[in-house]
Amino acid sequence: MKNYIAIDQGTTSSRAIIFDQNFTPLSQSQVEYKLSYPQDGWVEVDPQEILNTVIRTTTSVLDEQNSSIPIACGITNQRETTIVWNKKSGEPIYPAIIWQDRRTKKYCDELKEKGFEGIINKKTGLVLDPYFSATKIKWILDNVEGARKEAKKGNLLFGTVDSFLLYNLSEESNHFTDVTNASRTMLFNIENLSWDEELLELFDIPLSMMPTVKACNEHFGSLSHGNKKIPINGMIGDQQGALVGQQCFDRGDMKSTYGTGCFIMVNTKQEKIESSDGLLTTIGYQLKDQDVNYALEGSIYSCGTIVQWLRDGLNFFKNSSDSEDFLSSDGNSNGVKFLPAFNGLGAPHWNSDVRAGFDGITQDNSKKDLINAAFKAICFQTREILELLQDENISVENLFVDGGMVNNKTFCQLLSNVLEKDISLPKNIESTALGAAVIAQLGSGSSLDSLKTNIDKSFQPESGKVAALNKDFQDWKSYIQKSL
Repeated sequence: MKNYIAIDQGTTSSRAIIFDQNFTPLSQSQVEYKLSYPQDGWVEVDPQEILNTVIRTTTSVLDEQNSSIPIACGITNQRETTIVWNKKSGEPIYPAIIWQDRRTKKYCDELKEKGFEGIINKKTGLVLDPYFSATKIKWILDNVEGARKEAKKGNLLFGTVDSFLLYNLSEESNHFTDVTNASRTMLFNIENLSWDEELLELFDIPLSMMPTVKACNEHFGSLSHGNKKIPINGMIGDQQGALVGQQCFDRGDMKSTYGTGCFIMVNTKQEKIESSDGLLTTIGYQLKDQDVNYALEGSIYSCGTIVQWLRDGLNFFKNSSDSEDFLSSDGNSNGVKFLPAFNGLGAPHWNSDVRAGFDGITQDNSKKDLINAAFKAICFQTREILELLQDENISVENLFVDGGMVNNKTFCQLLSNVLEKDISLPKNIESTALGAAVIAQLGSGSSLDSLKTNIDKSFQPESGKVAALNKDFQDWKSYIQKSL
């Protein structure tokens, strides 16, 4: 039996899972860590903390399965998060700036005023926003003493989390990334598949800092465990990993991942669709010696973080799973509406200034109403993005969902009711890790034809609850517009 190890490095935790060749989990380990918020809109973490949690989880599952060492490793990771480290020592020169961070908003606004947004969008498929890596790199070079001087000498390296992990974990200390992570930096030309010299010059970032870009299922290096070596045969950004894990290989196949944030992605195959409504054109995946598969993506900043806040900030329940006890599939919140904007709003609004809040609270409301309003807002954001996709003539009847939140079956039913769509749930809801294992298997010589479907459960809209939710959605949209 051939086994594969997936390293799934997320925004607030690291996970390692060993799958067999049929993608049944054999062993898994997860370790959480906390982010820091030094200022309003700033989100950071110590890169060493990320690395340590990955080492702990990876060692744990490999020790547990010591008699059956995996034949390959795949890495998937939180995208856009930015790390700059010293080439010689390997030491980061500043904390990792997390994808949610908004500190470079003013600089982005200045670039927009100068007319650079169009050229950035055309080359990268992305909007000009602090979300992506380019402005984060520039901020580090401009604000860490001596950093720009060292960068120009060729002494500093940049990487998203995948590159940082590879540099530290691989026997070869390789400085590589894959096309999906590269496509999220706002520095990578998704047409000619190379770092764009014009954009590097715009952000004043030396090319010497950038990792070598490879297809998702190429060989990236070797991972050591004891006296054994495990080839790293796959690397892919987490949301693209979920796209692969959900086997969205055909045009129009769509998945929605409900983790720290929510990310909706649809495969558009070799067609690079340019959206004018705030959707991102990005690389879905690329297999070795094959053409790139492009995708359209809608990004929602706050999802699982809302549930964590209800749990830890407001102490509404002890465990995240307890939220289901308060949730109704009709989302009845007795007039309360929630603005899910702890760090601004992503697609389609792309507004960094607005902040979260409740509306319509009276003395008759309870915590149940606030919880339902919060969950309903997550569903409404998903519906906003599906409406944008319909404007691009992409129709979806069945949505594949994954991520930690879909353990909540009442949430899945509410989502189906809000969207008026069938919702399909996989057997393994951790599709990002599954995607990393799939990519590692493909990198070890398997073909797409050998993959098996993994749908476990489906939810259909409950017709009697749709009309009230449609009205709630329109009221919520009006509330959002007033807030903006």
